[in-house]
Amino acid sequence: MDVMSFRTPGLGDQTYLLTHEGMGVLVDPQRDIDRFLRAAAECAAEVRFVLETHLHNDYVSGAEQAALRTGAELVLPAAAAPAYRHTPAFHLEDIDGGGGLTLRPVHTPGHTPEHTSYLVLIGGEPVALFSGGSLLVASAGRPDLLGPDRARSLARLQYVSLRRLAALPPDVGLYPTHGKGSFCTATGSGKLTSTIGAERQDNPLLAIEDPEEFADALLAAPMPIPGFYRHMGPANTLGVPPMPPMSVPELGRPAAGTYVVDVRPREAQTRGMLPGSLGIELDDDFGSWAGWLLPYRHPITLVAEPGQDVTEAVTQLAQVGVDTVRGVVRDLGKDATQAYELLDLDAFVHRLTETDAQFLDVRMPSERERTRLAGAVERFLPDLFTQGVPAELDPERPVLVACASGRRASIAGGLLAREGYRPLVLTDAGVAEVVAALHQRDDA
Repeated sequence: MDVMSFRTPGLGDQTYLLTHEGMGVLVDPQRDIDRFLRAAAECAAEVRFVLETHLHNDYVSGAEQAALRTGAELVLPAAAAPAYRHTPAFHLEDIDGGGGLTLRPVHTPGHTPEHTSYLVLIGGEPVALFSGGSLLVASAGRPDLLGPDRARSLARLQYVSLRRLAALPPDVGLYPTHGKGSFCTATGSGKLTSTIGAERQDNPLLAIEDPEEFADALLAAPMPIPGFYRHMGPANTLGVPPMPPMSVPELGRPAAGTYVVDVRPREAQTRGMLPGSLGIELDDDFGSWAGWLLPYRHPITLVAEPGQDVTEAVTQLAQVGVDTVRGVVRDLGKDATQAYELLDLDAFVHRLTETDAQFLDVRMPSERERTRLAGAVERFLPDLFTQGVPAELDPERPVLVACASGRRASIAGGLLAREGYRPLVLTDAGVAEVVAALHQRDDA
């Protein structure tokens, strides 16, 4: 038996391909299924099963399409009841894979009510567990994604589910879907896979004996829920069409009625953007930010540099169900009049000490609790889009903008420029470094 892992960094998720004696089992596939099917073909494995642990909240699934393409048996938790043909997985009702392989569904509600993990047995011996959003490495799946009214009930269920899985033999490999970078995890973790024995020893949530205390821990400091999440469950319940074409037309100007999204590096954006556009530098999390900050599924025109490949941008958008890219503009000409300025840490701190300085912190609330700068105007990046620019900020004075690394601050800088402000964006550093530099300056 072999397990291959496919990381989708921007969503913080993993898809798995288990192979055994020429048979393949695909677990929680992202929508761009070609990469998984190529891997199966390269190792001469026939995909016989496609497993879903739950109806995903953070991406649109490729499971149905993978099953249709390969003829594999599509297996979902019995309580998921999606609108397309599948095999329902009932608790502890084994699925015989042949060749000594058995797939054992284990009902593990908590992240979602229907959530089911899959224990893999070879020759009757348990060897691997695909735990989806239940037991994670040093963590557990969030119970609050379906709303605050159900969160505590689901947290109590998660308590029982984690202990159910922790009772498995210690050498069983743990292969969760959610991991570092996912908004579906209750806490962060650097590792992606583990063993049951390692989690018994190191997972802090398994050390909590009382279910109410466990629920308190899971719900103590919830992370924000990306805006596009509310569209994922319904899409995965009804079924998702195949990936859209990856090639998009070259345009001389943005298509009418589209949102213009500039994917160029932030240094290029500072030289000028099209008026009204939003700058989201192309990186691993481009699709998540675009899906969160823009009206969902509204038509989009991309702005890219000459020669810049936009296939990754189109792919990431499709992973969250946005198939509405109308084309790409590469020559901005004289129309690129919207701009912001990038500053390194020294220049940013120097400007911050000037009398007209006003500072905007766009980190999320849990980050601000760890490190704060006195006098800062605080508004999480997505809230700038839903609530608007804070009234305390004066458009006649420069606005210094920071986050934890420069990623979110540069997006905010583009928005502020669009709204008529003069943003100065801290790049390649964050608020913690600013606070340290100011303390060092005071001590000198």
